[in-house]
Amino acid sequence: MSRRVVISGLGTVGPWGADRAGLMAALTAGAAPLTPFGPAVGRLSGGRDGVDATPLALPPHARWAGVVDGSCLAPWVPGREARRMSRPSRFAVAAARAALADADFAVPDGGLDDLGVILSTAYGPAAVTEELLAQILLDGPEAASPFLFAESVANAPAAQVARLTGARGANLTITQREAGALIAVRRAADAIAAERSERMFAGVADEVIPLLQALFDRFGELAPGDGGDGEVGPVARPFDRRRNGLVTAEGATVLLLEDEGACAARGGRALARVAGGGEAFDATAPRCGWGTGSESLAGALRRTLARAGLRPEDVDLVIAGASGSRAGDRVEALTLRAAWRAPRGALGALGGGQLAAAVLLAERWWSSEAIGPPDAPFTPDPELALVPHIGPLDDPSDRPGRAPGAPRILVQMLSSGGTASWLVLEALPKGAKWSDRPGAQRNEGDAE
Repeated sequence: MSRRVVISGLGTVGPWGADRAGLMAALTAGAAPLTPFGPAVGRLSGGRDGVDATPLALPPHARWAGVVDGSCLAPWVPGREARRMSRPSRFAVAAARAALADADFAVPDGGLDDLGVILSTAYGPAAVTEELLAQILLDGPEAASPFLFAESVANAPAAQVARLTGARGANLTITQREAGALIAVRRAADAIAAERSERMFAGVADEVIPLLQALFDRFGELAPGDGGDGEVGPVARPFDRRRNGLVTAEGATVLLLEDEGACAARGGRALARVAGGGEAFDATAPRCGWGTGSESLAGALRRTLARAGLRPEDVDLVIAGASGSRAGDRVEALTLRAAWRAPRGALGALGGGQLAAAVLLAERWWSSEAIGPPDAPFTPDPELALVPHIGPLDDPSDRPGRAPGAPRILVQMLSSGGTASWLVLEALPKGAKWSDRPGAQRNEGDAE
């Protein structure tokens, strides 16, 4: 990279609320809240005679997900704006505005030509797409709503972010399932480093709806829960020997990235520095499943680190996208094991939370806050040989053989279908604080 790129603002929306404090509380507690859906699914189902309006039955374990309480968006997205947007667009706009506030950066009234947007999404605005299809298939094409059509496309959230924040620069949407969020951040960082833009929004936005839950259940991807009446929700067990499926969640994470010099010149503060990143593809993966190419992915990971001037031994924490999927967690863990002998730790989070968690931990590495244990006792899997990190983060400079420098976090996201992505973040050096910088009131308690 010709210019250094820093993350100066973080906005996050999820089951924990619409602020970073809620996510940090979920991390320290080791759990995020789940909400049950009702038993019926939408207007569409496939009957013997074709499409009909009979709701699908949703089994008890599939009714649980990490759902955003819409009231938490009110400070960022007024009702007069919200009514014209899908839920993913509301999440993205709220997260982008929160990132600007977190960075203490104000966009001029006329907008900024050098502020761009790169967002990712796995499913796009699923609810409005379902409703649009219901109108067309059940009521006839003439019943289709033009408003729903405009919000049904995958790039609607990125477009709404640009429209409502004044980001007049490049606008791109990535659709690479779980791996998309890190690809978006890396491409945004590359645009800034290559001097194609001064600042970029980058992140992810997705929603969970009952129909998606039914589809996940049809493919056998969801954790089965307690097997009883559904009063106790399912538990995701990343890298655990007993893992048996994922627990879905919705939300958005949007970062504001800037050229480091421009950030410093305006009196801004850096939450973390983007030190590198890369992507790869597992050719052994089926279109809707997980592959077995951990050795080739590990080689790509090593090359990604080498381009950043790092060895695997120079990474101090791994934040993995592990969801509790038996096959998905296996390829993730074996990729890490093949890249280096003993990764220092792995941490799973929900609903785009991996990216936000990485930035939070980079910013607060030297604080006394501890990462809480998982919300279920962890049972090591001998084949995977990974154990989640629990407790405060240590001083990596005391570790023999490690290259000098600030703490480094590797974020890994592998997606079903074969795409893999990595992002390397550098934390603040020991002794750094931002109490004399704008926005410091959002970081009270940071260690000196």
